[in-house]
Amino acid sequence: MITLAEVQAFCTVARAASTPCALLHAVEGITAAMGFRYFALVHHIDLLNPGSTAVRLVNYPRDWVDAFEEGRLYAADPIHRASHTTTMGFAWSKVEAMISLHPRDHAVLAAARSAGLGDGFTIPAHVPGEVNGSCSFAMREGEDLDEEQLPLVQLVGSFAFEAARKIARATIAPIAAAPQLTERQIECVALVARGKTDWEIAKILGVGAETVTQHLKDARDRYGVTKRTMLAIRALFDGAISFTDILR
Repeated sequence: MITLAEVQAFCTVARAASTPCALLHAVEGITAAMGFRYFALVHHIDLLNPGSTAVRLVNYPRDWVDAFEEGRLYAADPIHRASHTTTMGFAWSKVEAMISLHPRDHAVLAAARSAGLGDGFTIPAHVPGEVNGSCSFAMREGEDLDEEQLPLVQLVGSFAFEAARKIARATIAPIAAAPQLTERQIECVALVARGKTDWEIAKILGVGAETVTQHLKDARDRYGVTKRTMLAIRALFDGAISFTDILR
């Protein structure tokens, strides 16, 4: 079982890693120290056609990696789907209690076992405005998961994925800053996200309908979109509005 000191040492190394190779060696070491055999730090996208900022650091059995990629399981994999429902790490043995498993899901899990993967532990990685990802550690088939150390495994996985994400993002040009909306534009966009019409927004804010229409047009222009729905989605992703603004 790993110690907190070992986790802290790994986090220091992971934070300093500047190349995928350096991080790979660090993750390999901590994976073995935790008693796992395999790891996968990935964004949940098509790994045969990843974007330039996609995280992909995997040492799963080659047969399973090939089957996973050829079968385009990045979206259908039940482990990935389960990770979209929580922010906490979870053992693979608990997946059936988290999501409904279909026959295809059972087939995917059976294929993973046939490739040599046993029980595992997955730490979700959710960053607003980015595709979902995760860090998973897996045992060999027939080996037991040490549940007492899972809180420390969660910490390792979170640091590992963030380190991989930092390295991936460093390979591209800096991302342009999000458009800045005025306070009144933000109020209008939040009400659009709640399904309000321009007339309803005008009544709520105590302004003319034409004023609301202009605020929303200016906001769409700043984002370079033409649809109200896309404006609301972009503002939500960028943090200009929040789910609390929409649901309250």
